[in-house]
Amino acid sequence: MKLEETVKKIRSVDPSSGRRAWEHWDSLCKPLRGFGKLEEMVVQLAAIQGTENPCCRKRAIVIMGADNGVVREGVSQTGSEVTAQVLENMGQGISSVCVMSRILNADVVPVNIGMNVDGVHEKIRNRAVRHGTGDIAIEPAMSREECIRAIEEGIRITEELREQGYDLIITGEMGIGNTTTSSACAAVLFHRQPEEVTGRGAGLSSQGLGKKIQVIRQAIEVNQPDPEDPIDIMAKVGGLDIAGMTGCFLGAAACRMPVWIDGFISGISACFAARLEPLAKEYMVATHCSAEPGGKMALDDLGLEPLLYAGMHLGEATGAAAMLPLLDQALNVYYGLPSFASGKVEAYQHLK
Repeated sequence: MKLEETVKKIRSVDPSSGRRAWEHWDSLCKPLRGFGKLEEMVVQLAAIQGTENPCCRKRAIVIMGADNGVVREGVSQTGSEVTAQVLENMGQGISSVCVMSRILNADVVPVNIGMNVDGVHEKIRNRAVRHGTGDIAIEPAMSREECIRAIEEGIRITEELREQGYDLIITGEMGIGNTTTSSACAAVLFHRQPEEVTGRGAGLSSQGLGKKIQVIRQAIEVNQPDPEDPIDIMAKVGGLDIAGMTGCFLGAAACRMPVWIDGFISGISACFAARLEPLAKEYMVATHCSAEPGGKMALDDLGLEPLLYAGMHLGEATGAAAMLPLLDQALNVYYGLPSFASGKVEAYQHLK
């Protein structure tokens, strides 16, 4: 589906189903709201799915793989060749998130949205808009048209997964240099200085961090992205992985599916999606707070509070994947705990 059509298709979640889910929680034999945010997560799932009997049986972890030309500026500890290698490892099921997924009832879906080379493994979905982006320190990352195409590929992948019976999308990425592009986007989106939003990524020295901040400042000065135009920001100082995940957020909302934010980079994509259609936020879950400085800013911008604070900054949707057992336990309690009446316990009352 095209971007414009997708945005028009997004509607608010069903509040009546959410209210009925709350009523069910409050009837269960436990202290009212005792499971805190886990109860909220189930209620949100009910509102999204339009039923007080929500389910989450088939989960897709979508990893957008892309290369970033800014790596040539020396902003990362490793070279761009690592992007393709890790995506190949995902195809073989041996990356960090793949190992986690073995016990999570979740399928990892690696996508080549713009690596320097085509993915070789048969499990990699080759949807490359171009082979890597331009070096944002001296030129735009991509054209506006390419950015929209990448967003639409993310939408299309989400639609395909929905047709295959998936009922949860978890967003993730793999792309050397993408904390640089995400920090550049964050500086523009949140009207902050580069040093306020930029972290060490996969592991930079203090000197390397200083270089990274300098490159981001230069990229913004050279490209002059419009803070009020999310596509302009993505096209000029963003990345294809960011654009692809933006499409996943929009596509999931249009398909009435919950979509989980992983860390900083995924959070920036969520911010772009929310600017393109604010109702998309109703379908998002902030799973954890990234250790990258811009991670918390992205969630604050969305008005979302993360469920986990674990100091994670690995990428690959690993932080979001760590939330799946908590969702499963919340649903187990929602369906398995007896009511106050059947448990022969006097019901708690909401007190003012």
